[in-house]
Amino acid sequence: MTSLHCVELADRDGVCLVDGIENARFELYTSGPVTAAEAESSAFYFPVDFAVELRTSSLKLPKLTGAIVRGQDGRTLTQSMNRRGVDLDVGAYDIEVTTAPMKLFVVVDAAVSIRYGERSTTFEFGEPTRVSVGARSFHERPAGTVVTPDDPESTMRAISFLGSALKTTTPERSFPTLRGHPPLVERGETFDAPDHLRTPETGVTLVLPPERTAVYASAPLAYYLGATVVPGSEARLELAGWEFPLAPGGDVERGLGQTLRQVFFLDCLTRTEGYYPVDLHERHAVETAFDVAFEALYELPLDEQLAEYLSMPFGDLEPHLPAWNLTTDVRPTQENVEMLPFVANDLSLVRCPDRLSLTPPEPEPKAVTDFFRQSTRGPAAGETDDTFVRGASEAGEGEEIVHPRPAETVEHAWVGEGFPLGASKATAASYRRRLERDVADRTSIDITVVCNDEQMREEGVVAELYGLRDLLQFEIDIRYDLTCEELAALLSRPTNFLHYVGHVDRRGMQCADGFLDARELDDVAVESFLLNACSSYKQGEALVERGSYGGVVTLSDVANTTATKLGQTLARLLNCGFTLRSALTIAQQEVFTANRYIVLGDGGLSLCQNESGVPGVLQIEPCGENTFEIELEYYPVKSYDLGSLVKPLLDAVDRHHLATGTVGKFEIGAEELKNFLELERAPVKIGGSLQWSDELSVEFPGNFGL
Repeated sequence: MTSLHCVELADRDGVCLVDGIENARFELYTSGPVTAAEAESSAFYFPVDFAVELRTSSLKLPKLTGAIVRGQDGRTLTQSMNRRGVDLDVGAYDIEVTTAPMKLFVVVDAAVSIRYGERSTTFEFGEPTRVSVGARSFHERPAGTVVTPDDPESTMRAISFLGSALKTTTPERSFPTLRGHPPLVERGETFDAPDHLRTPETGVTLVLPPERTAVYASAPLAYYLGATVVPGSEARLELAGWEFPLAPGGDVERGLGQTLRQVFFLDCLTRTEGYYPVDLHERHAVETAFDVAFEALYELPLDEQLAEYLSMPFGDLEPHLPAWNLTTDVRPTQENVEMLPFVANDLSLVRCPDRLSLTPPEPEPKAVTDFFRQSTRGPAAGETDDTFVRGASEAGEGEEIVHPRPAETVEHAWVGEGFPLGASKATAASYRRRLERDVADRTSIDITVVCNDEQMREEGVVAELYGLRDLLQFEIDIRYDLTCEELAALLSRPTNFLHYVGHVDRRGMQCADGFLDARELDDVAVESFLLNACSSYKQGEALVERGSYGGVVTLSDVANTTATKLGQTLARLLNCGFTLRSALTIAQQEVFTANRYIVLGDGGLSLCQNESGVPGVLQIEPCGENTFEIELEYYPVKSYDLGSLVKPLLDAVDRHHLATGTVGKFEIGAEELKNFLELERAPVKIGGSLQWSDELSVEFPGNFGL
């Protein structure tokens, strides 16, 4: 069953495509009233999950987007990018829309003109024409489950099946929609894999020492290469008659990560010779520095292609590599084998720490005099003043505090016991729960703000920050002073996001008539949450264990002003389409002591889709009279993951860029900057301070005003 469906708009002519799983919706306006009829998918060159047929003389998309125009054989005929219109004679066209919150295709047999308004894109057909619109959800489900005993050799067999999810073994697998979600892995007494799962015949063998640390760290590379994993004394790749060592200086994990980054990056460049012949900035940079024939590389079999890639020294190529998004530290325990398909799907770099590094809770600065989010009651019977306020030790109730090594990637996750400082804590259960999410016939995003303390009502204004989007529907409910029974009932009802403001201690979340302990609930229907209270880790952990996908919690006491600012910052970032993990990463750079917050569960969860596809932070520096230097720092999301492309709508940008890490610097004038800021609400950094595009004005001669 597909998660996609179509509804006709009530307030204007057109239709809306809705993806109930991904919380995505996209409107298409027509030249007059239309009736949408479900259509066959066979009309589309690329696969679609759902299609409708309309009769109209134009389709208007309420955003600026790009379009790739192909013939019925899939061959690219032309592209319309960066607001440059296109006119096409009568013919059969398959048009891919590049920045919709789902893979979107328009098939038409007519003359086509593509035109741009200030914030819209229109396909004009001249006269009423039959138009087919097809969509494919970004949501992926695993095709099965592999059962494996705990020994490393059996785990190698299981990892060899991860590549069965690849939809192609050509360089196009670097596009997120052509990779597919790997099969799940579970522990069992004997090895078993479904008959329909087939390991791809790539000619690539990954040889590893039969040690759990090396095997776990290999999962993303084995998946991406469709490699067969076998035991051996020295870590190496065998392909096309060549052997490539994978352990420089004896560090297998580092070698695996470097190989993944190198192969993936060069695939992104080589694929420009295929179905997506875009002018790519990174390809030009590499061609300038190296003698590389990408046209010849594209035609090679996979094993020979990889051999050519790896003949380039990593150290020479590294300066050209974009930032990698995620590092995951996976404790190499038997039960954590179930996490491997998810770190592989994320294309995370994997490290397997062999011991826990403990660190004491961070002491409160003496200058902090603001009140803390803790109950103002006196000690209960049997308590002393010393045991009542316990900070991080109370949050974990005896769990070890883990201090992972810093990661060189944008984001950092931890899988294992203890609660980590400086990283989110991921669990296989929360990732698996989102995969099993039911298709819902919903047309809006539900957000509930709960404020259970009179002194914290200032943070209740976050309700106004959610839903500041033109193309999405939000249902926002703010509740004050709930009782235990009312809060329990709220947690049992489906909602996309809960923003809780109040007190938490060892008894649970404070309510008007006592405390509700989430550990005593049977199940929870809230999908994601922020528990903006002192030491809320255990309550958040209970929500994830009982049904939530993920959320943001605190590890210790937090000052009220800090918590209020962080809550408002997170609300804005989530509203812009950032994931829980990336939103907290950005907020931690902005808010004092925000390192006391971490993400639990599925940190890759987004509350909604970004308007432009990939969420990013714009950094601006004045560099002259009415002139500015800007950079854009992009954060991949599930729908636009590693391998996606961006092309900022700026005159200085004439090529596409890979949508991860920093893009730029570009020098632009004040008028162009003003127009760029007006395209959408987005976070902006000026002089290291986080601000918002809809609150900025560019005042001549080149000064910023708020």
